[in-house]
Amino acid sequence: MSETIAISGASGHIGGHVAKLLAGTGPHLRLLSRNPDHLVVLPDSTPARVDFADPNSVADALKGVQTFFFVSATESEHRAREQEAVVAAAKSVGVQRIVYLSFVGAAPDATFTFARDHYYTEQAIRAADVDFTFLRDNQYQDVIPHLADGDGVIAGPAADGLVAAVTRTDVADCAAAVLRTTDYSGETFDVTGPRAFTLETAAFELTQFFGRPFRYENQTVDEAYATRAKYNAPKWEVDGWVSTYTAIANGEMAQATDTVTRLTGHLATSFREYLASLPA
Repeated sequence: MSETIAISGASGHIGGHVAKLLAGTGPHLRLLSRNPDHLVVLPDSTPARVDFADPNSVADALKGVQTFFFVSATESEHRAREQEAVVAAAKSVGVQRIVYLSFVGAAPDATFTFARDHYYTEQAIRAADVDFTFLRDNQYQDVIPHLADGDGVIAGPAADGLVAAVTRTDVADCAAAVLRTTDYSGETFDVTGPRAFTLETAAFELTQFFGRPFRYENQTVDEAYATRAKYNAPKWEVDGWVSTYTAIANGEMAQATDTVTRLTGHLATSFREYLASLPA
C-alpha cells in the first residue's frame, strides 16, 4: 500500500504547486482545502475539506495519512493556538511525519510578529514526537510588487536592510523534494533567493521591468503606523505589516542560503529573473 501524503492549502500557490509536482509519482495525495470545489483534479488524489479553526475537521481529513505537508493558516490573532490544535489533531490520528512551512528567524521574540506564530507551531510539532522537517521561507518575491501603491511607492521602515526574498515556485520545489524522501528528518532549512537586496534595489528592478517609475520611501515606525491607519485593520494585523519592514531593517531576512540548489538541484530564482518570467 502506497504512502498517503496530505497537502494543506492545496488550492493555493504553494500547496497547489506541490500537489502538481507530486501527482502521479507514487504516493496517494489527500488534497486539503476549506473549499474543495476550488481544487484542480489530479491523478491519484482525493479532496478533503478542512478548517484549521475546527480540529475535528482536521482529524477527519488526516485519517490514514502518513505524511502531512502543513502550509500555515492565514494570519490571524489566534493562529498560533489554532495551529497547535492542528498538530494535536494530526498526532491523534497517527500522522507520522509533518513537513511544516515556517518562516526564517522563527522565534518567540522575532521582530516580524507573524514569525512568532511559526516558532510556537514548530515547538508544538517537536513536542508531538513525530518526524518533522521545517522549511523556513523568506519573504516572497511574488509579494514585493504588491508592496507598491498606485504611484509606485514602496513605503516602510526597512531602511537599507536586505531581504533574501524567494519565489513561491522555488519554495514549492523544495517542499516537493523533501516530501519525496525521508532523508531530511529533524532538519530545518532556510529557503531563500540566491542573494539579498534592498527595497530600493527592488524598486529599481520594478522600474526597469514595468517601464514606469517605482521608488522606495523609508519611513519611521510612527509614520508607517500612521499611513496604514486608513485601513482600519486590527492592531495585530498592522503590527505584522509594519514589522515586515522592521525585520528587514534589523537584518533578520538578510541571509541568503543554498537550500534551493541543495534540495532541488537547480539554482534559486533571482528577483530580476522572477520579474522577467511574468506575463508582459
